[in-house]
Amino acid sequence: MADIDGDDKIVGLREHPEENRVGEAAQDDVDIARIEKVYRKIDRRIIPAFWSLYFLCSAIRSNIGLAQTMNTASGHNLMQRLNLTAKQTSTALALFYVAYVVFNLPSSLVMTRLSPRVWMARIVFAVGLIGACFAAVQAAWSLLFLRFLLGVVIAGLWPGMSYYLTLFYPPSRTGQRIGYYFTASQVSAAVVGLVSAGFQKMDGLGGLVGFQWMFLLWGLCAIVLGVILLWWLPDRPLPPGETRVRTGLLKWLPAVPPILKGEDAEIHYRDLTRVYHPRPWNLKDLLHVLIDWRLWPLVIMYFGVVGVGFGVQLYGTVIISGIDPTFSGITLSLLFAPIWIMDLIAILIVTPISDRFHHHRALFFSAAVCIQIAGLLTTTFAPRSQPWARYGGLLMVGFGLGPTVPICMTWGNEIFQRRHGEVGVAAAAALISGLGNLGTVVTTYALYTGWPEDAKRGPHRYRKSNLTMIAILCLSILSSVVMTVGLKIAGNKPSKKISGSSDTDDEFQDGAARRELHQRGFGKMWWSKSN
Repeated sequence: MADIDGDDKIVGLREHPEENRVGEAAQDDVDIARIEKVYRKIDRRIIPAFWSLYFLCSAIRSNIGLAQTMNTASGHNLMQRLNLTAKQTSTALALFYVAYVVFNLPSSLVMTRLSPRVWMARIVFAVGLIGACFAAVQAAWSLLFLRFLLGVVIAGLWPGMSYYLTLFYPPSRTGQRIGYYFTASQVSAAVVGLVSAGFQKMDGLGGLVGFQWMFLLWGLCAIVLGVILLWWLPDRPLPPGETRVRTGLLKWLPAVPPILKGEDAEIHYRDLTRVYHPRPWNLKDLLHVLIDWRLWPLVIMYFGVVGVGFGVQLYGTVIISGIDPTFSGITLSLLFAPIWIMDLIAILIVTPISDRFHHHRALFFSAAVCIQIAGLLTTTFAPRSQPWARYGGLLMVGFGLGPTVPICMTWGNEIFQRRHGEVGVAAAAALISGLGNLGTVVTTYALYTGWPEDAKRGPHRYRKSNLTMIAILCLSILSSVVMTVGLKIAGNKPSKKISGSSDTDDEFQDGAARRELHQRGFGKMWWSKSN
């Protein structure tokens, strides 16, 4: 009997697998090529929207770091205008992540109950609104308050995007897609740095200083995008022939066309049946996710690399100024951008390969972290007479950072969708990114300018902070090894404790799940199409 009535060439037959092995290889090329075409069509609808929203939200989240050095010579940087101490600045940065950690899980779980499209648009709109309000800050308390609010409204964005992808793609193919839109953060870091040079030229225009113009214009852009997303992002896919019932507030919001129609919709349904028939979940199911040991190595992995990443993003210009104190504010902004260009290049190279060898996520992760460690060591110990060698170390850190976060999130998708279903993906993504972001609290509050003794000018400025980050990265590598060994010993079979589970794991055995048992490797690449 076929898995789904209809074109059994795509979903295969189960009753007589031995008989179906004949000619299977000949069919695979046609089947997979057709399926890939469907996923590329989905890419064109989702990835540009995700890239745009993540670009703007990343800019708004991180531009406070640049505001600390903008127009310093004229006394108009953020710390000078608000008379901030180094401790107040670190507190403002840390408050964002405290709110993010607290509200990340609730926001992600809401997305599984409501329309993912509407919830995503709500997040972007609110981020833009709060981001624009930063232009009006006049005292330390208002900065602290707005940073906390920004953490509240942006919570659920990053894990929600990861969860959203699993509604349209097999988990083993989400790494490349996460990498695609994660490049928005790197481009944002580079562009924000470059554009900040222009905002510094606007200092005093209309009675606003440079950083106020920066906050205001980025915020307004995100507000506009939040509205546009209501018309662009697709909602959860429905089985072919089923009509979406719009109730409550959804009646007043614009309807969006389905992401796939006709044969494409049928193919996607057969290839990813599991997302069309999600298992219901309750608080008991959520508890089973929380106590699953597989969650915690991923949290530690994320903790290390995100702590280093945000440390470089928020304090990159501070670190560069430590390399050569004579750099001007504009020079600092221009030197900041190439770090994230290196990050982007690594993402585009490594994440597609890691998807093709998805059984070896730990190897790709650990190799990238080792590059970060080498870069930090170079930045820390290169002679002060060679400032460009120290800057080269930062470029190495940027390259190593790129693939690590997408790999963490993708590995979580693979493990928790199979084991716990939809609640597993949403909760694990939220906890990995939420608790993992405590690494950013450590970086922003306890290191660099938050560590007065280490921030003193001299030949060893920030040395202890860099060495602390290296120790955290070593812990991340160790956690990836623990996860790999643990999965070899304990496996990753679907949990029998969650609601709606059965005695078999057949519900996971759609076309994509069967393919995920094997790695694609470098087969069927563009250079082998003629073979």
